[in-house]
Amino acid sequence: MNFDTFDASYIEQLRCGDEVAEEHFVRYFSELILLKLRSRLRTKQAIEDVRQETFTRTLALLRSDRGVRHAERLGSLVNSICNNVLFEQYRADGRADPLEEETAAMLTEPSPDALSTVISGETRDLVRNTLNTLTERDRGLLKAIFLEEKDKDEVCREMGVTREYIRVLLHRAKHSFRKAYSGQAGGY
Repeated sequence: MNFDTFDASYIEQLRCGDEVAEEHFVRYFSELILLKLRSRLRTKQAIEDVRQETFTRTLALLRSDRGVRHAERLGSLVNSICNNVLFEQYRADGRADPLEEETAAMLTEPSPDALSTVISGETRDLVRNTLNTLTERDRGLLKAIFLEEKDKDEVCREMGVTREYIRVLLHRAKHSFRKAYSGQAGGY
């Protein structure tokens, strides 16, 4: 690809709406913008939207009262405008709440029936009773990690142990829980 240099007369031609200059401008920068956007956006439509918005904003700026002070920096200007439009696209995509398959499945799933509610209540009671049979340290550790979802470093500080030793304690607590749970579950 050949890189062009731009001067004040080229900018003036764009400001005045010269068709030949505009065609050259769009053709030249389209290739550069497409190279940039192909690796950053997923759909052809999104790429085209950002490309067109970049050209619209650049030409609007060129034709405004502010204009462009340094014609030789036109490439940098187009790149900066493209970056701004691209970041706006990212933000808009982040705010959008598309109805994904998981969300759609949740909406179409029937509400839990009475039997499911009873079973989940019994399971919850069984887990609570099993936790109560454990030592205070094991119960506190399992609650902190799995029920309260605390950060392991925070749990280490609270218990006064190292990150390596918390793994050992957690392994032992889970083993104790499994043993106690299977003993209680066998009674039901």
